[in-house]
Amino acid sequence: MLNNYRLILTQQIGSVSLVENWDDFLVPYKQAVDELKVKLRGIRAQFLKIDGRSPIEFVTGRVKPVDSIKEKMVRRHISEDRLEEDMEDIAGLRIMCQFVEDIYQVVDLLRKRTDINILEERDYVHNKKPSGYRSYHIIFEYPVQMLSGEKVILAEIQVRTLAMNFWATVEHSLNYKYKGEFPDDLKTRLERSAEAAFHLDEEMSEIRDELQEVKKQGPDKDVRKSSDENSHLQ
Repeated sequence: MLNNYRLILTQQIGSVSLVENWDDFLVPYKQAVDELKVKLRGIRAQFLKIDGRSPIEFVTGRVKPVDSIKEKMVRRHISEDRLEEDMEDIAGLRIMCQFVEDIYQVVDLLRKRTDINILEERDYVHNKKPSGYRSYHIIFEYPVQMLSGEKVILAEIQVRTLAMNFWATVEHSLNYKYKGEFPDDLKTRLERSAEAAFHLDEEMSEIRDELQEVKKQGPDKDVRKSSDENSHLQ
């Protein structure tokens, strides 16, 4: 049955009336990704200069491959004339953070920006998907300056921790291999590992909070007392 579905899907993709020149169609999306990567990395650099630490660990971006666009058009029943309005992730960026709290700090920064118009937010961090997937998704409009004038495109930013990204990367690779039809035992193991990754994030956040509290209080009294006693013996 799965092989038959793949055959039908392939035939449908081949029959779709596609954009005449995909390179031209994707130009504004590529430009948007390039511009936003520079801007977001600039924010990270400013944080590091001022505070020595940034909620943004690193930024990646990509334009969806043409084959993936075609496949999604068929799977989501998106017509060519609705492609720019109905496919939100042709241009996509990912912002990786060290801690869960950083995710929401980054989201707040994005909300305050005047160069993007946020249309929708999806919090999968505290409202995980059934698979165990966690991330924060932002769908937005972004104006690109073309020779022909301004063109507003749809794009998506995903904000997640390093642990969430590791799990999602592995799950995506397996999903490609199994075409979304995971064996039950693998599905269970993926769900468990997703929870383990989130518990790791929570534990690291607690450790960070404790370290910050220690820094606020200054050196431990017992340590200072021991240091004073040793100075008298010298």
